[in-house]
Amino acid sequence: MTGISDVAQLAGVSKSTASRALSGSGYVSADTRQRVMDAAERLGYVASPNAASLVTGRTKNIGVMIPFISRWFFGQVLEGVETALRARGYDMTLYNVHPGESSSDVFTYFLARRRFDGIIAIAVEPAESDMALLRKLDKPIVGIGGSIPGVASIAIDDVAIARLATEHLLELGHTNIVHLGGLSSEASDFSVPRNRRAGFLAAVTDAGLPEGRVLESEMSIPGGYEVTANALSDTRNRPTAIFAASDELAIGAIIAARRLGIAVPSRLSVVGIDGHECAEMFSLTTIEQTPREQGEAAVTTLVDAVEADELPVPGVSFHPITLRVRNSTAIAPS
Repeated sequence: MTGISDVAQLAGVSKSTASRALSGSGYVSADTRQRVMDAAERLGYVASPNAASLVTGRTKNIGVMIPFISRWFFGQVLEGVETALRARGYDMTLYNVHPGESSSDVFTYFLARRRFDGIIAIAVEPAESDMALLRKLDKPIVGIGGSIPGVASIAIDDVAIARLATEHLLELGHTNIVHLGGLSSEASDFSVPRNRRAGFLAAVTDAGLPEGRVLESEMSIPGGYEVTANALSDTRNRPTAIFAASDELAIGAIIAARRLGIAVPSRLSVVGIDGHECAEMFSLTTIEQTPREQGEAAVTTLVDAVEADELPVPGVSFHPITLRVRNSTAIAPS
């Protein structure tokens, strides 16, 4: 069986140099590293992760916490995270933390046993007790989707983006606008529903209109369909426009309108947030936020910190967005 000593002999270096070259720990010149890697490839040598961990003190594994897997935004972020981690030579352990559930196990059992080099929290805000454990272990964490005190995060400005979506409808002359928001009870998501609601209400207030209507729903296509069908059935106060907190909600709203015979956009305008892959199919006006790129950016921030034996600089890095106007929004009906 081929061992590290065989690789070192073929490359003409010491065992310690070969180990450093293959593990990425310590300085090795580029020429020497390439010679060692060529020798390992010729011999079919695969370094043991456990052995590498003993040398570097790292597991080459990142823990990823996520509240949902089936919803489009989270799936896209996860794809970006997985692709970027694989490119950097890291494994990923996925930990599904549903809204209302504690994330303590991932910290108490896995992180404390040093099974992770760091954590990416996708729309999950760890409790203060968990953050205290992280600080004690000196392990880095990067958030996606909002702000965690004292932690580096990749996010979009939900208040500003909600204002932008609402102002787009106001500029088209709409005054009876309904906001389809996520469930306020889903407290694990960095208060995204609350922030998007705040942006909507601020835009409506600044326009001098009565307080806007907010309808809560699970942020999914069925959720958007059900809430919109109920809202449009009220012929005395039927909205002419809907600002949905996600594209899935918006798509559900468009389907409900079509089934009720309400034409989009001549009788109902709809705008969402995400840049969902089906947005073009539904001709949906949306604010695109490229979640895959957010996942990739989080990996870069975290892995760079891990390999430098540092903690990421705390603070929120706002990801760029684009308002994509399509045919689901139009001038308000008279």
